[in-house]
Amino acid sequence: MSSLLLNVVNFLAIALPVLFSVAYLTLFERKVLAAAGRRLGPNVVGFMGLLQPLADGVKLLMKESIVPTSSNKALYLLAPIVTFSLSIVGYGVLPFTTQLSYADINCGLLFTFAVSSLSVYGVVFSGWASNSKYAFLGSLRSAAQMISYEVSIGLTLLNLSLFARSLNLSEIVLWQTENIPFFFPLFPVFILFFISALAETNRPPFDLPEAEGELVAGYNVEYSAAGFALFFIGEYANIILMSSLTAVFFFGGFSPFKAVFFMFVFIWVRAAYPRFRYDQLMRLGWKVFLPISLAIFTLIWLLQTSVPLL
Repeated sequence: MSSLLLNVVNFLAIALPVLFSVAYLTLFERKVLAAAGRRLGPNVVGFMGLLQPLADGVKLLMKESIVPTSSNKALYLLAPIVTFSLSIVGYGVLPFTTQLSYADINCGLLFTFAVSSLSVYGVVFSGWASNSKYAFLGSLRSAAQMISYEVSIGLTLLNLSLFARSLNLSEIVLWQTENIPFFFPLFPVFILFFISALAETNRPPFDLPEAEGELVAGYNVEYSAAGFALFFIGEYANIILMSSLTAVFFFGGFSPFKAVFFMFVFIWVRAAYPRFRYDQLMRLGWKVFLPISLAIFTLIWLLQTSVPLL
């Protein structure tokens, strides 16, 4: 019983700060987009709109959850839970310092990649179980997109392990502390990783699965209230996680300022660039990013075997 209680406390220790951060990331995004469009943004609920996320959350939770009659109810209800849970699990190996992380495992890099890969299941479950053609097409788009860019992300992250000679995230941070942040020797890898992270999280300009014009919001179109909220939280929790991992992988370790900066870049890209066509998205992933990522990985591996790096 005590171990179960401890696990619940540990889960809440991760989940509650993430939920709070997600709530105010939505406000931050709306403020940045409003500034980009020379609008005011949320400024009515609370001082400077600071209570707007709370009002939005209460509104979602108070709505009625409608389950489509012809849906597969078990998978329909499971899908948002899977998406939300996996978005929280990813924080388990995030090193806040070289000595502080929830689970400092030796294969932390592989664990991060595995959790990112598993998140496609929540999307596929939701699209198929909804028994809606719009949702199903949106889930197929999203699954193809996530799988395509996971390949590039995997190859870019392997470059870090070649330098640090470890799959442990804390040791990757320690290597950068003792030598140089990976941003400088691996700048092309950073660009590939960050653009792939945009596609992996379905963010503009790669938000094709949610294309309102033809898919009416995509794989989660049949969800409302709490189910929609879990998908929404999962998406924004992944943005925060990817921003934090970018700081860990390329800028010498996590800090709140670094994470917030990359969240701002996520939002700035949304305000600045139009949506890609789907064929352009897939061509970029398979015909541009994959060959470049493979070439860089091969080059670094050959350099490592011939002249070992410090």
